[in-house]
Amino acid sequence: MSQPQASGSSEGRERGDRAPTTTAVKVDLSMVNRGIWLVKVPKYLAARWEKIPGDVEAGKLKIYKTGADAAPRVTLSLSDATMCLKEPGENDIPREHSLIAGPVVHQTLAAFDHVTGISDALVQEPDKVSILGKVHQKLECRPPSDVGYMLMKKEEIRKASQPVRSVQQLDRVVNNYKPVADHKNNIEYEERKKAEGKKAREDKDKVLEMLFAAFEKHQYYNVKDLVKITNQPIGYLKEVLKEVCNYCVKNPHKNMWELKPEYRHYKQDVDD
Repeated sequence: MSQPQASGSSEGRERGDRAPTTTAVKVDLSMVNRGIWLVKVPKYLAARWEKIPGDVEAGKLKIYKTGADAAPRVTLSLSDATMCLKEPGENDIPREHSLIAGPVVHQTLAAFDHVTGISDALVQEPDKVSILGKVHQKLECRPPSDVGYMLMKKEEIRKASQPVRSVQQLDRVVNNYKPVADHKNNIEYEERKKAEGKKAREDKDKVLEMLFAAFEKHQYYNVKDLVKITNQPIGYLKEVLKEVCNYCVKNPHKNMWELKPEYRHYKQDVDD
């Protein structure tokens, strides 16, 4: 028996697995009347079959006729190639399995193959979808309930119960990081503060002189710009600004300062 092919429901494939596309794909129905079996196998057997190359025998099916009216007995015998694909430290899996048949009632199950097409500048091949057959029989692959199988299940349960992380006792201090005296952004901030120097309050007349000189160049200023021009603490500067300036709360000069009308001496246009 060659490596088994997985089968599934055409209804489930249509709902969940089909890639969304706007192009209609033709389905090959040449084998739609072919009868196939849908077999449920244990996880350890499916994992072992995944390792087998496509041209290597995976096992053999044996069908025994038990009587004229009785259902035939089906067994699966794994090949030597399947039994040899064992990881180091892994227990042997059972060679012989029984296949218990069950009816397909009120369902239409089918298996199909989907080959993704090629789309590039040189080759244009659409997706190929073909029906492999219709499920006529559902079977369940069961291992024998012998001592070997029980030991294998016991080992699987023991491995699954082991925690992923374990506590280790250290005999020395482990430093996973290198401590630093200070961070780069803190150093840059301190250097910038030192370069600016401490803002000392100037005489009020001196501050007003700097403000009037600034407003001779521009009509509106942001408070941050005035702090840079006068080099005064922002709280003290706002106290002086409230005496000689108005704070704009409407656009287009919102959040800016302007001299009060009595302190302005702008040249106004004279109509001819």
